[in-house]
Amino acid sequence: MCPLGYYTLMRRSKDPRFMRYQMVVSLEEHGIRETARRFKTTRSTVRKWQRRYQLAGYEGLANRSKRPHRSPRAISSSERAHLVDLKKRYRRLGAEAVKVLESLPYSPKTIRKVWREDGPPSRKRRGKYKTKQNLREVKKQWALFERIVTDTKYLTDLPEYWTQMRALDLLRFQYTARDVTSGLLFLGFAQERAGSYAARFALYISLMLKHHGADLSNTTNQTDNGAEFTGGWNAKRPGAFTLAVERTGQIHETIPPGAVRYQADVETVHSLMEREFYEIERFTDRRDFLAKARDYQLFFNLLRPNSYKENQTPWQIAKSKQPRISPLIAMVPPIFIDDHLDQELKKYPLVGHHVLTVPYSFHKKKFL
Repeated sequence: MCPLGYYTLMRRSKDPRFMRYQMVVSLEEHGIRETARRFKTTRSTVRKWQRRYQLAGYEGLANRSKRPHRSPRAISSSERAHLVDLKKRYRRLGAEAVKVLESLPYSPKTIRKVWREDGPPSRKRRGKYKTKQNLREVKKQWALFERIVTDTKYLTDLPEYWTQMRALDLLRFQYTARDVTSGLLFLGFAQERAGSYAARFALYISLMLKHHGADLSNTTNQTDNGAEFTGGWNAKRPGAFTLAVERTGQIHETIPPGAVRYQADVETVHSLMEREFYEIERFTDRRDFLAKARDYQLFFNLLRPNSYKENQTPWQIAKSKQPRISPLIAMVPPIFIDDHLDQELKKYPLVGHHVLTVPYSFHKKKFL
């Protein structure tokens, strides 16, 4: 007689089929009542395993799946194919980001399950990842535009964008400014990485923000130690970027050498744009590029929730800090800095081989 109950024995057994087979053998020798008594179970259970053994043999004694045959909420094959196509399109984006971008009704867990079963393998992150210093609580207390971080990004090392850049003569550098506490994003693009371009970008963003009601009197504009911001390692005077920033009442501050994490807010945007914009979008010309860049900036500032900022958009955070602020402050359009410089230079008469009629130092002061 079995010392354990039937269900306890089945849970502890490594091969329940063997014990059920012994039950079927005992039934043929001792009958159904004695078999049920010996295995401490019911006669219905004995009959069930006898029938299954007669129908499918030893394999019929295995546990059957309790999964329902029909699931009304299960996604269809066409929906699974659509999710797989989204994975191929968005590449390195996670399930949460794709759900927000496409307004999908499925949970991130369901999306990941479909990708794991049917989707292509995910791509590894490019380069090394360094954990950012956690200053969220400190940054949350800052006033709006108390600190703006500015940086440049090479676009020539992006495989998906490089071929379009060469074919369509698109821009090679991105100039990025971001308010730290809200995350508001502002963009500019140029063919060169130089102090005059950085100065023009800073001046454009600052004047546009002030025009829409932003107070920049207590603003610190933070950059790295690139030559476009400092004028070079051997500069004896403030560079053009510093003069442009100070002209609008801000303070220019550079990070300590090698302290790359100080620029984490703007570097995060560069990483996001690489995955959400440059790897996905296709362009027809410069005008189309600028239009799509503006669409992405509007999406980022007005619609894209930030999971590290309590799932609020940059505009929602800015509105909570200054309830009467104009929404146009989140809609400052990106610019081609080259075009702005060309328009500025057309104001001055040229003589000889395109030599300005005013001294360079005077022109530089007036330009800034």
